[in-house]
Parts: sequence; C-alpha cells; structure tokens
Amino acid sequence: MKAADVAKSAFSMPLTSPAYPPGPYRFIDREFFVVTYRTDPKVLRAMIPEPLEPAGDLVKFEFIHMPDSTGFGAYTESGQVVPVLYKGKPATYQIAMYLDDEAPIAGGREIWGFPKKLAKPHLSVVADTLLGTLDYGPVRIATGTMGYKHRALDTAKVLASLQQPNFLLKIIPDVDCTPRICELVQYDLEDMVVKGAWEGPAALELHAHALAPLASLPVLEVVSGVHIITDLTLGLGRVAHNYLKP
Repeated sequence: MKAADVAKSAFSMPLTSPAYPPGPYRFIDREFFVVTYRTDPKVLRAMIPEPLEPAGDLVKFEFIHMPDSTGFGAYTESGQVVPVLYKGKPATYQIAMYLDDEAPIAGGREIWGFPKKLAKPHLSVVADTLLGTLDYGPVRIATGTMGYKHRALDTAKVLASLQQPNFLLKIIPDVDCTPRICELVQYDLEDMVVKGAWEGPAALELHAHALAPLASLPVLEVVSGVHIITDLTLGLGRVAHNYLKP
C-alpha cells in the first residue's frame, strides 16, 4: 500500500479491519441503573482534574445495558461518574468504566478518551429487584440493588439532567511512553428520548481490587436509586483543555 493511500484510508486499527466503524453512534433502549451516593470529599477532589471542580461529595455509580447500538452491538458497562462544575456550570466527569465488548472499549478510548477497561458487568431484573453486578475477572467488585419501578419520575426533568455536558480525560502515550495526547474532552448526549424513568430504595456495595479501585471512593451514604430507559446518540467530542500546551 502506498504511503498516500495509508493516510487516505486510515481510521482505526488494524488498518485493513478497524475495531469499530466511524460514528455517529445511536443507542436504542439504552437502560441506566444509577445509584447516587456520598463519598469522602478529599479523596474525590484528588481525582478530579482542573479546570473541573467537584460539585459536592456525590458519586453516581452506573450500570448501563445497551441492547442495540450502532457499530458496537449489544453490551453492558458500569462505572463511576462525578457531578462537577466547569466554568461554574453543572457537568459530569467520568472516573472509570468497565465493560464487556472490544469495539466500544477501543472506540471509546481512541475517539473520546473514555476510561474503559475490560470486565463483566451485568444488569437484570430478579423478582422485585433491579440488580446490577460488576466482576473483574472472577472477583465481584460491585453490587447494586433497587426496588423495581417503585415510583415513576418526571421524564422531562430526567431528560434535562441528561443534557448536561460531560467531560473525559483523554490520555494517549507516544511511542517512547511520554504523553502525546493529554486533553480534557467534552461531549454531549444528543437526540434523546426518555421512554421511562423510575426511582426506588437502593443499595450499593463496593469491594477493593488492585486494578479496579472503585472502593477508593467509599460509599458513605446512598442518596438515591434511578432506573431510566432511553434512546440517544453519543455525540462526538471536542477539546476543552490541552494539558500539554501552556
């Protein structure tokens, strides 16, 4: 292949068979189970990169099932999201994500900078309980439970909460292991339809793991449990801050 053709055809790796197709990416019946809890504010502050600021001491632990997503197929993911402030306005920041599908791991990391690792999350309904679990290898590192559809929520308010800007720290090393890209990336969820939203009593248990340190943000108090079903498009990102440029 000629050098000019490499640049012309390159999108992702491998060159002749990329791990995922170009976006945009549409999700149908995307299901969220979110447990919001209070944690240690000092530990939280140390994990949030400037110019973002924690909006308090809250963490949102998410279990998300995606049965129909463009290019990525069907998969489940789980992780921690923090309410933050960016230039004084509400937003969210992704601490860590764990999922079970190669394509969205590669695409999420390479395009936006989603902090994704391979693991085994699962979301299901067991009798009267919405159950979310996350295993890293054979080790159970998170269990979330919620009473199934106890109280309906105002879908307009839920939609507004999902329309906040979202931030990621994208880090890609150079061939000598120095940082080649180190950027704060902003992205938005677009064309959203909230098909249903409910709340109920919730509980969350996190377990220590050397390579999946979710428990570093300890659960001090569970604030709420929310169950949401949506259609949405994952918007492409834009650079909000470049840490390698003065």
